[in-house]
Amino acid sequence: MLSCLDLPTPVGTLTLLAAEDALLGLWVAGQRQPGAQARREETPMLRAAADWLGRYFAGQAPDPRALPLRPTGSAFQRSVWAALRRIPYGATVSYGSLARELGTSPRAVGAAAGRNPILIFIPCHRLVGADGSLTGYAGGLAVKEALLRLEGSRPV
Repeated sequence: MLSCLDLPTPVGTLTLLAAEDALLGLWVAGQRQPGAQARREETPMLRAAADWLGRYFAGQAPDPRALPLRPTGSAFQRSVWAALRRIPYGATVSYGSLARELGTSPRAVGAAAGRNPILIFIPCHRLVGADGSLTGYAGGLAVKEALLRLEGSRPV
C-alpha cells in the first residue's frame, strides 16, 4: 500500500510518497505528480523522511543513505540518479562534468535529472551549467537556488 504526506517546509509544501519499505517520491507544490493512488497518512517511512528533511532544512546535512529510496526509471536514469547521490552536500557539479563521468551527453544527464522522482534525496538541484549558472529544475529555479543557499554553495 502506498502512503503520502504533505509536509510544509521553507521551500513550500513537499509531497512525499512511500511504500512500507522505501521512499518512492518527493515533489514540490505545483510540480506535476504521477497519478499513484495513495492513502494520506503518516507511516514510519514517511515519518523518517520528514525527520530527515527537518534535519536537512535545519542545515545539519543528514546522511543521504539514511533512508531507502526506490525511484522508478530506466537503467540509464537510475545510473544518473546514483551519480547525483554521490555529489556531496554543499557542492555543485556541472551537467557536462557529470556527463563525462558517465560517458554520455550533458543533454542526456539533464533529461534524466528532469525525471528524478525523489527531489532533494536525489540531489539534482546540485547540477549547474558549465559557468555555474542555475539551469532547469523540476521544482522551479527559486527552489533550486534556495536549496543551494541552504547548503552553502550559493552566496546569501
